[in-house]
Amino acid sequence: MAELAHIPILSIIIFFPMVGVLFLLLIDRENESVIKGTALVFSVIEFILSLPLMAYFNSHTANFQFVEKVPWVKSLGIQYFLGVDGISLFLVMLTTFLSVLCILSSWGAIKKNIKEYMISMLFLETGMLGALIALDLVLFYIFWEMMLIPMYLLIGVWGGPRRIYAAVKFFLYTMVGSVLMMVAILALYFLYHKATGVYTFDVTKLYQLNLPMGPQMWMFAAFALAFAIKVPMFPFHTWLPDAHTEAPTAGSVILAGVLLKMGTYGFIRFCAPLFPSAAHKFIPLIMTLAVIGIIYGALVAMMQKDVKKLVAYSSVSHLGFVMLGMFAFNIQSVEGSIYQMLNHGISTGALFLIVGMIYERRHTRLIKDFGGLSKQLPIYATFFMIATLSSIGLPGTNGFVGEFLILVGTFKSSRIFAILGATGVVLGAAYMLWMFQRVMFGKLDKEENKVLKDLNFREIATLVPIVIMIFWMGVYPKYFIGKMEMSVTHFLTQMNRKIEAQQLMDNGGRALADNVWQNGRVKVLRVN
Repeated sequence: MAELAHIPILSIIIFFPMVGVLFLLLIDRENESVIKGTALVFSVIEFILSLPLMAYFNSHTANFQFVEKVPWVKSLGIQYFLGVDGISLFLVMLTTFLSVLCILSSWGAIKKNIKEYMISMLFLETGMLGALIALDLVLFYIFWEMMLIPMYLLIGVWGGPRRIYAAVKFFLYTMVGSVLMMVAILALYFLYHKATGVYTFDVTKLYQLNLPMGPQMWMFAAFALAFAIKVPMFPFHTWLPDAHTEAPTAGSVILAGVLLKMGTYGFIRFCAPLFPSAAHKFIPLIMTLAVIGIIYGALVAMMQKDVKKLVAYSSVSHLGFVMLGMFAFNIQSVEGSIYQMLNHGISTGALFLIVGMIYERRHTRLIKDFGGLSKQLPIYATFFMIATLSSIGLPGTNGFVGEFLILVGTFKSSRIFAILGATGVVLGAAYMLWMFQRVMFGKLDKEENKVLKDLNFREIATLVPIVIMIFWMGVYPKYFIGKMEMSVTHFLTQMNRKIEAQQLMDNGGRALADNVWQNGRVKVLRVN
């Protein structure tokens, strides 16, 4: 990492897409091929720029790496503070990886306002990366809100027939949670000042604040609601199927692949470490909602007639697994949860791309309009089969590793939740394989399907990197888990120590609580 010590690599990664936006603004809107090519070049370079994070990341420390810290609004304690650890590293890589594929997949799908579309995609990439890398709560909130604008435009301008309804619903749901989160951020800010006399939004310092249970519960609830809507957890999920169904293909891919992970990432980066005792109290509720989401999402997906809507509801089920593993709070379950965030981005992103490719040819997504496509589109059928098997967690694919770790870890925490969660695996296989069978096999009896052309070179080039990731993550998970292990272990250790100290203080054992934290080499700042 010493080679990058004097290079602001994180700032470069965050803002390089905005350089692409500036270039696009200078190009005549009539020159569509140049606009597409410019956006693709900038997204590819952006992915290449993010690769040194993997190459120079130190797997033997839990500390934030590639840190950039500069005072911003000094009088208010706001800093330009960036850093990555094993929890955020691969989410950053997933964002830059999928952004390339999204722009490549849009080549023939977007027919109007192409310049504005590509600007929105690059602008969105900056917002997503900033939210994943920011370690100052104000900076995080700015990037969090920044993501809303381009995503709203992608759905509302380039979406389907009900795009305005879906875009407004997405925006309103997210804004409600965001406002409550801002209130909680300000409360945390003033409570830290009460304890130390210092104003700061520095997350690493706020981790040290030990709040009474009452304020913890309220602030956890405010943060959790914002992140639960973003995940989305049951019963806050109703905006998702509409957004996915109406969004253009690339919008659905980036929504499923990255934007939904902002919710799960928020829980593990902010909710649990800032309010560990409250998180511990909320375990039964969160795990219950996660299991309901797993089963409900699978059952509703099974009933869908639209392929894209089926994949959208599968996200509700798969992200239920992520939340289930996260709130089991042991090493296997949390690593599985983070792994499943990546898996979902890869496999569900692939499914949305594949659905988009057939929609471009047939202009329908209804399952009844297909049948026997494997005879006419053998290459397409092969990619579709691999993505389907990845989604249901076949051993040897990425999906298996994440679900296995989550269920093993959850079993250690609660057998009943593990058993209920495992039903989602069975249901997932049922609805995905049934859908695949109806679309790909049977008689090729519709004239419109008999003239369809198989995937072209650009479409194959879009899907091949995803297939490589599916098998790499499925066959050699050690590479990925090894880089996140120290950060996850540190997260769980610090959380458990803080809960123990909180319990001791609640029981009047202040001196003993101090001892717990001194042994842990962590200074706790109390607010009485």
